[in-house]
Parts: sequence; structure tokens; C-alpha cells
Amino acid sequence: MKKSRILITCSKGIPPILSQELAGLGFPVLAAGNAGVETEGDMRDAMVLNLRIRTGHRVLVELAQFRAAMADELYRGVKMIPWETFIPADGYLCVTSSVQMESIRDQRFASLKCKDAIVDRIKERQGRRPDSGPERDRTVVHLYWAEGRASLYLDTSGEPLSRRGYRKIPMAAPMQETLAAGVVLATGWSGEGSFVNPMTGSGTLAIEAALIGLNRAPGLLRTNFGFMHLLGHDETQWKLLRDEARKAAKKELGARIIATDIDPAAVDAAKKNALTAGVDHLIEFKVCDFAETDIPAGGGAVVMNPEYGERMGEIRQLEGVYEAIGDFLKQKCQGYRGYVFTGNPGLAKKIGLKSKRKIPFWNSGIECRLLEYDIYLGTKRELRKPE
Repeated sequence: MKKSRILITCSKGIPPILSQELAGLGFPVLAAGNAGVETEGDMRDAMVLNLRIRTGHRVLVELAQFRAAMADELYRGVKMIPWETFIPADGYLCVTSSVQMESIRDQRFASLKCKDAIVDRIKERQGRRPDSGPERDRTVVHLYWAEGRASLYLDTSGEPLSRRGYRKIPMAAPMQETLAAGVVLATGWSGEGSFVNPMTGSGTLAIEAALIGLNRAPGLLRTNFGFMHLLGHDETQWKLLRDEARKAAKKELGARIIATDIDPAAVDAAKKNALTAGVDHLIEFKVCDFAETDIPAGGGAVVMNPEYGERMGEIRQLEGVYEAIGDFLKQKCQGYRGYVFTGNPGLAKKIGLKSKRKIPFWNSGIECRLLEYDIYLGTKRELRKPE
């Protein structure tokens, strides 16, 4: 397959971090939007991206663009693409879509029209048509249709890349794996100094930190991608890419990762998730209040993801928690970079420290900030004014 434009989708706020990832892997950044970054490459490159990208959701390889003002034009344009060279006639197809057309009220209609064109073409040329449905565990085609122009992509990821495969026990309101990786990368932590994660929940931040510190490709944890179900998939090349990724990973960390939570069930779940991810031996788990978390000497990063609160009663209760977070950072985390991830700016003010940076992220539709604090030794912290 020749080089094509590749769109990597991601959460809002992530494109700057994803762009840095791409540059680090040697890929050009052709464009960056609110929820995606464009690069270019062939199918081998798409496999590399699925294997190594930490913050992207889906790796979409563009097949065609064409004008389509109405549904019939969409059908004709889609049917002109040689789908029989990509999709097995005895396979399974899922069509996803993003539609911004005034003439189309139901996005499902566009997906159906696109699917019909694909299977009709394959049946005409192969004598039979693939099955179709909503499952993304095999061949996935994505349609983007806006302002009278349609773009068709092969979704080489299938299931979103956030589904690493290690989080068997998610607990309540877990942070998505790709977002957690973005948060860790935003802190600049890569294995030097300790990584301390009080309020660990299901352990996602600590696990992603371990994978980053080891330079272990996140795609090594998965056994199924969309590209595996395309005609012409080169299994030998895929095995070579996996072997290269394994060889590039470190065996051990020279730093400590500490994860604590007051809930024994959360710590138990985090331990099991870390075991599935193969990093349980690198993370020191403990059941305790966040304020009792051990902070090793030598500095590093302390990253906390407290609840945001949705109702007034919850928010009032959380005000004391956020005040205690400020006290914990000031009194126990001197010499560290402190980070608090929150979607509630009012509660963030209760921390009582002046943030050095406010890095925007989105978490399940909630606009959030990763607040960075330099926790100075000595009296410098006393000169900081509250938010």
C-alpha cells in the first residue's frame, strides 16, 4: 500500500502531546485539530502507530475524498473504491461515521448508505458480501462527511487504542488509559525521580507511568487490531515490529512508583490491573489516606486525580479534601513537582497554592485542567499567593 494521509484521533487537549509523540517516532505532523493529528505513511507505518502511540484513540488511513452533497452521491462515491482489495468477502464489516450535513438528520442513515455501497460492490465482484454490524473487533471503515465532502478511512485500530487490555477492574469513573498517558507525558516524567500517585483508584496513572518509564509500547498488551482483518495483512512484518518494540523496552526502572488509596477494594483492583499489564513488580501499592502516602527523598512528580463533585453537598464535602491536598503538597512533597487533575476550578482554588501551569484536558466531556505546582524547599512556598 502506498503512502496515504493518516488521521490519529484523540481527546480534546491531547493534540499537542500526540504531536510530540509523532515527532519522537519520526513521523511528520501535517496538521493538528481539536481532536486529532494528521500524519502520513503506509500500512507498516499504521501498524507502528497502533503499537507505539500512547495518547491516540484510532489510527485512520485515508482511502479517498470526494464531493457528495446528497446520499445518492455518497453511495456512488463510496462504491467506486476497490473495497474487494481490502475487505474479505467472507469477513465482517463495521461502519462508523461523523456527519455534519444539514440534509442528514440521522448519522446512522449515512453509515447505512456507506455500508450498503461497500457490500454491494464486494458482492458484485466476489459473488458474496461480508456480514456487517456494530462490533469493532474486525474490519472497520470510518466515514467523515461534512460540508458536502466525504472522506473514507480504514480504521486500522478497530477497538479504540484506549482499550489496552489490562484494566479488568475499572472501579468508579476511571480515567481512560490514553488520557492517563497524556497526563503522565504532560508532567515530563519519564523514569527519573519518583512517581507518586495518591488516590490511585484503579491504578491507571501509575500503570501508564510504569509503561512510559520502561519505554514499553502500549500496543504490546493487545492481541487484536483492525488491520489484522484486512486482505494482505503481513503477519510476519507485524511480528517483527512487536519484537523490535520488546527489545526497545527496559527490563527495570531506576525509579520508584508509589500508588495509594484509602479504599482497599481500589488498591486490590489496581494491583490486579498492574499484574495484567505486567508492571505489578514495579509499583508499590499501599492502603492509606493520601496524606499518609510515603514521599521518597530525591524529588519527582506527585500526581493526584481527586473527585470533582457534581452536587452541592458533594462539593462542600470536597472543599476540605482539596484544602488537605494543598497542605499535603506543601508539608510532605517539598522538592517535587505537584500535579492535581480536576474538572472543578472552584475546588482547585481551595488548594491554596499558585499553579505554575494549567494544562487543558477533556475527560468524558468535562473540561479539566492539570494544575502544576513547584513545591519549594524552605520558605519560598510561603511567598506563593493562593489561586
